[in-house]
Amino acid sequence: MKQAYGYLSVLPFIPFAAVYIGTYLYSRDRKQSIQLAIDVTMVFLIGSVSGLFNQLFGGSFGFYGILLVMLIGAGLLGNLQHRTKGRFDPVRIVRVVWRVGFFVLAVLYIIFLIVGLIRSIVQV
Repeated sequence: MKQAYGYLSVLPFIPFAAVYIGTYLYSRDRKQSIQLAIDVTMVFLIGSVSGLFNQLFGGSFGFYGILLVMLIGAGLLGNLQHRTKGRFDPVRIVRVVWRVGFFVLAVLYIIFLIVGLIRSIVQV
């Protein structure tokens, strides 16, 4: 299980494509397929981006940094939601943080991957 997670985290666009295609073939609902693919791929992006962060910057704070930013974002959104609507919907907040996190981590994955490749080429 751990090894399979490691392999899928290296190339997180493969689980995205697999989940999207499988869900689309099953349901024929494009929007639902994309949402499920984003939700599943986020798990692999967290591992991948935290590993790349640790590798590039020589630390071990990557996973905890991502978790910290997501928790702070959830707190800020919860506060905003409570102030504007007068109520707190945790399911909606988790969904927003999870999906915004996907796009942020996807961009960070590409940036860290390019920087890591450039660093490895320059060192050789």
